Amino acid sequence: MKKYHIYGVGAALVDTEIEVNDDDLAQMGIEKGVMTLVDQQRQTELIDHLENHLITASRASGGSAANTIIASRYFGSKTFYSCKVASDENGAFYLQDLRDAGVDSNFHDEKEHGVTGRCLVLISPDAERSMNTYLGISESLSVADLNHQAIAESEYVYIEGYLVTSETGRAAAIETRTVAEKNQVKTALSLSDPGMVEFFKDGLKEMIGNGVDLIFCNKAEALGWAETEDLEEAIAALKLTARTFAITLGAEGALIFDGEESHLIPGHAVDAVDTNGAGDMFAGAFLYGITNNYSFKQAGELASRAAAQVVSQYGPRLQAKQHSDILKNIVL
Repeated sequence: MKKYHIYGVGAALVDTEIEVNDDDLAQMGIEKGVMTLVDQQRQTELIDHLENHLITASRASGGSAANTIIASRYFGSKTFYSCKVASDENGAFYLQDLRDAGVDSNFHDEKEHGVTGRCLVLISPDAERSMNTYLGISESLSVADLNHQAIAESEYVYIEGYLVTSETGRAAAIETRTVAEKNQVKTALSLSDPGMVEFFKDGLKEMIGNGVDLIFCNKAEALGWAETEDLEEAIAALKLTARTFAITLGAEGALIFDGEESHLIPGHAVDAVDTNGAGDMFAGAFLYGITNNYSFKQAGELASRAAAQVVSQYGPRLQAKQHSDILKNIVL
């Protein structure tokens, strides 16, 4: 038995969600539905523009991999998360939020001066999310922030594809995979965003190396990875990249490949109000499943239910009790 089910590494971002409409996005020059990196001045300008809008979700520790790791923890996994925060109020808040969720981290390492990363998540009426991210000190996440012992004591490592945008972050991702492989720990990676695949594909290939055990992506990311409009061609390309994978298909569910067979997981009809965190929740539930004796098909069914639940409410995370309620509906 390993000490941890999942070790995650990714950006530490304090998330704030704000309701907007398409006119707001156009006025601010924001590309809809993708993650855009911005500097601190640009993010301040956006905050000033949006100061009278309704904030729809309370401040929470976020970042894609953090959302996944916290979801896995609330389902029942033992988890560890490596990230980088500054010695500011947001950094203290972030680490306390991890503690409250039961996620282990390098809590006692001395924190550097700087600014903890922030993400403005702009939710439009069609439930689409457009993210504007100031990485702050998380941009300098490096191999020094990893915990090799925790990696070795885990069943899976989970690597956030967004790390590809930072030279030191990309190196940390590669080191995480390398240490995991040396210790017979399985490797999982999320492609994270269509923009990451389009503009940072070579870096993602470096992070993947000779292949990982599991890739998470949505349909747009899968098609972008294969540089095709044909899903079957994308599936064939992913089989050359990962031993197993999960492609989320929005309301249509997901396609799971377990290394031998493909499984089409149905979606669940809900009134979507906020798609932020859907893919993160899917990955968190799925990783919980496969590290707790679920088949890939069963893990996919759990993940599909969890993702449907999270898009039916504001915010990228569920309340703790909601996780146990979802588990009750899964027949093993």
